[in-house]
Amino acid sequence: HVQLVESGGGSVQAGGSLKLSCTVSGYLTNTFCLAWFRHTPGKEREGVARIHTGTLSTHYADSVKGRFTITRHNLQNIVYLQMDDLKPEDTAMYTCAAHNYCPRALGMPTWYQYWGLGTQVTVS
Repeated sequence: HVQLVESGGGSVQAGGSLKLSCTVSGYLTNTFCLAWFRHTPGKEREGVARIHTGTLSTHYADSVKGRFTITRHNLQNIVYLQMDDLKPEDTAMYTCAAHNYCPRALGMPTWYQYWGLGTQVTVS
């Protein structure tokens, strides 16, 4: 079965940086869509960024555009989320999600078939 595992979360000061990783294992298409979502208790889950691992097409939420960058590993099924200029409002549980193919935009959570458990990011 497909498994997604996130890593790289932690606590940073405002203005700092973190790099999250999402490692995909199990059977999945050679190229796929992977998105990062974030959730804070009391707030709706928010799409952050997504990438198609074949075309490298990307899409970002307006709230993170220019600060976050989503990339993929050249050979392995790993997708990264480089987060720069972090702000307190970026504090959330960050979760990666995958589907065989991408929507034209970032997509709603219901689009994605597979989910990781998340990694906590705290910015103070």
